[in-house]
Amino acid sequence: MRRLFILLLLSSLTLLSKEVLAADLESGKQIFVANCSACHVGGNNVLIAEKTLKTDALEENEMKSVLAITNQVKNGKNAMPAFGGRLADEDIENVANYVLDQAENGW
Repeated sequence: MRRLFILLLLSSLTLLSKEVLAADLESGKQIFVANCSACHVGGNNVLIAEKTLKTDALEENEMKSVLAITNQVKNGKNAMPAFGGRLADEDIENVANYVLDQAENGW
């Protein structure tokens, strides 16, 4: 009986974590659309064509991690403005996860 309870509890936690992840990605999508899509629609880059948000470009530019993307979004770089003063840390992390998810799924 105890073993069954533990199994059910773990299953529930797994489902809950997937729902939370989905909610974070949905939030990241909303933040991306509102703040990033003008320059990065479809994972592209309208200002610097080779610096897209696609997997190969993220890898080449050492941006294929949540930490690297959150740093870029917070602080800006070159033509990209800093969003650290405009977006909460949680929002920036959500958008970074969304970008990586989209890159892995081919935008």
